[in-house]
Amino acid sequence: MAEGPTPRIVVAEADFDLGTEAGRLEDGPDTGAVVTFTGRVRDVPGDADASLDHMLIEHYPGMTERALTDIARQAAERWPLSGVTIIHRHGRLAPGDRIMMVATASRHRDAAFDAAAFLMDYLKSRAPFWKKEVTADGAIWVDARETDEAALDRWID
Repeated sequence: MAEGPTPRIVVAEADFDLGTEAGRLEDGPDTGAVVTFTGRVRDVPGDADASLDHMLIEHYPGMTERALTDIARQAAERWPLSGVTIIHRHGRLAPGDRIMMVATASRHRDAAFDAAAFLMDYLKSRAPFWKKEVTADGAIWVDARETDEAALDRWID
């Protein structure tokens, strides 16, 4: 098993600064590419006709960080990465708020893009977060969609 970079894992209620987070990965002498993805709360809930008032994201502290660290290490074993960052927020988030960020750094862009896509697919379908969409009509818990599972399947050997 190759020794990869120590992943930066943040699970917090507070927002984050995109530039600061991307900048942390640009400092490595072997870093030729940094890929970032930021997820935001959409105003259109999945199964409701009303506008989204807010999303409530819950998690189990400790378990969540371990799961995200594990998947970041898997990415570093599959691709030659010089850095990995996963940030995921929890608590009450309004439409337009940032939910999460994945950032990967590598000597070459293909590895950085592929690793970021792998991490995003994992976060969308398997990360231990529970999301409730709240509208004027009520609240529903959001499940992973079949398309999210299918996207993750492309990475399973």
